[in-house]
Amino acid sequence: MDLGQEQADDWWEVEALYDLCFAPGREALSSYRLRDGVRPVAELCLWLRDDTGALAAAIRFWPVQVGAEAALLLGPIAVHPTRQGEGLAGMLIRESLNRARALGWKRVLLVGDAPYYARFGFVRLAGVTMPPPTNPERVLGIALVPGGWDGVQGAVTQFSDDC
Repeated sequence: MDLGQEQADDWWEVEALYDLCFAPGREALSSYRLRDGVRPVAELCLWLRDDTGALAAAIRFWPVQVGAEAALLLGPIAVHPTRQGEGLAGMLIRESLNRARALGWKRVLLVGDAPYYARFGFVRLAGVTMPPPTNPERVLGIALVPGGWDGVQGAVTQFSDDC
C-alpha cells in the first residue's frame, strides 16, 4: 500500500469512495454541519492506494471547537468494500493520530462505534455534546497529550480562529 496526503486533485475520487461506502444522505448528518465552509486539516487527510494506484481507503480531519477549546473531528474514514478486513482503517487511524500529535493537536473526537474505536484509545466523552440528533453514546474522544480532554466540555461547534 502507498500512503499519501490528499491533494486537491484527489478530492472527487475520495468523495466517490465515501459515497460508495456510506448510505445516501450522509451529508445530512449533523457532523457535516460542522464541516460546512471549513477547510479540512490538509496534513491529516490521508489515503491508501494499492499497487495499481486504485484508492483503497481515505481519512479526513476537520478542526472544531468544544466549548472554547480547539479539537479535531475525525471523519469520515472509509475503506473500499473490496479491501475491508485488511486493517487499512486501523493503519490510517494510527498514522493520522501520530501526525496530529506531532502537529501539536491535543484532542480528537468522532462519532462512532465505541467497541471498534476503543482499540485505538477512544473513550466516550461525557460532557461533550454534538449537534442533534447525534446519540451521546457514540461521541468518542482520545487525548493526544496527557490530560488533553481534562476540563474540556460543552457543545461541539464550527471552528473559529478565536479558540
